[in-house]
Amino acid sequence: MSGEQIHMHRSKYLVIPFLIVLMTSLLAAQSSVVQRYDADAQKIVKEALGSNMSMENLTDLCTKVGHRISGSPQAAQAVEWAKKKMKEYGFDNVHLEPVMVPRWVRGTVEEAYLMFSSGRRESLKITTLGGSIGTPSEGITAEIIEVKSFDELSRLGERAKGKIVFFNRPMDRKQISTFAAYGGAVDQRGGGAIMAARAGGVAALVRSMTTRIDDFPHTGGMGYVDTVKKVPGIAISTLQAERISKLLAQGERLKIHFKLSAQTLPDVESFNVVGELTGMEKPKEVIVIGGHLDSWDIGQGAHDDGAGCVQSIEVLRILKKLGLQPKRTIRAVMFMNEENGLRGGIGYAAKDRPGEKHIAAIESDEGGFRPRGFGIADSAAFKKVAPWAPLFTFFDADLIRFGGGGADISPMGPKGIPLMSMIVDTHRYFDSHHSENDNLTAVNERELAFGAAAMAILTYVMAQEGL
Repeated sequence: MSGEQIHMHRSKYLVIPFLIVLMTSLLAAQSSVVQRYDADAQKIVKEALGSNMSMENLTDLCTKVGHRISGSPQAAQAVEWAKKKMKEYGFDNVHLEPVMVPRWVRGTVEEAYLMFSSGRRESLKITTLGGSIGTPSEGITAEIIEVKSFDELSRLGERAKGKIVFFNRPMDRKQISTFAAYGGAVDQRGGGAIMAARAGGVAALVRSMTTRIDDFPHTGGMGYVDTVKKVPGIAISTLQAERISKLLAQGERLKIHFKLSAQTLPDVESFNVVGELTGMEKPKEVIVIGGHLDSWDIGQGAHDDGAGCVQSIEVLRILKKLGLQPKRTIRAVMFMNEENGLRGGIGYAAKDRPGEKHIAAIESDEGGFRPRGFGIADSAAFKKVAPWAPLFTFFDADLIRFGGGGADISPMGPKGIPLMSMIVDTHRYFDSHHSENDNLTAVNERELAFGAAAMAILTYVMAQEGL
């Protein structure tokens, strides 16, 4: 064995005790962090459950303001509500940050009926897709043609001309993740009107984005491109989608007559709402927590995303109530215009904040359901936070996985800020998403409170330990 081989042989065995020492020290450090904050975690959960303030505040927002689409009078009321609430709790530096937002209005006319080949007519419940144009005053009447995909539409050729294109690809119920199922179907809503117009269609009719079979149409954003004629986009419930599909398969030649008065108005000024607990030692190091204050204009916007807003406010309230003073600043941001523009998130990320360093951003925008843990889209932050999982074990929210974030905080990602999201049980989320069902009755007060508590624990430990 050469001298070099002998050296390598010895080095191999020297590495083993080194790794053992390193792992032991890491485990010890992890254990000390958990031990240091375990009592605080217990207190946070008890305060969240005992006070029930998350649900009280959500009830206040949903009943006094209700739905609050960007640029609407209700959105303006929501801004004032959030500002007032933060001031009442005594948060630091409560203020508004202006942002220009789109102003789309549904209008007062939204009606439709099915027309059978026999001459029979039947009322049809619809919802206008967000961003859609309206119809001429006399409405639109045309035959329905069904497709499952854009490729199928392109193969129809001349048969699609003059038709209402019915996009009927369901969310895949076999998917474990409801968000994966949503992602596999939502292109029909977002781009359906564009693709229908390219094929010569006069409108897009879209199956609602939910795995549930019910009679509640779901709205949501859709888009246009300047190079393609604009045609209206409407959604129908999954129950009606199933029925219409069956009738078409039986050879029934169905038409729809519908009228819409939707329109897009000039942009208007709105605001992100900001409140803080100032860091006692490193106030210029900032952790952002937040949700989006706007919602679609049907339902109450309870899960999407009133829940995330009240949970973010609750984080600061709990810490202040318990006297848990953070070393770093914790900033709650109620973002405006996530649903149809993301202007609030973009505006927040673009704002010059001299001397500040954002060390993390956490978003809650998957509904106020039972928390399971957190997703972290930064490898260094993930390695730091993952060992803290035992702090959440006593209420079964200790899943820490790589990958996370959220729409509103996404513009901060390119700046190198670690993005995180609360993971919740989302199996019921799309039952109510963007529909009349998104109201207070869909929210469980204990699940909502547990989510606020989970966010408070993670945020507080990060504020103390850094990343």
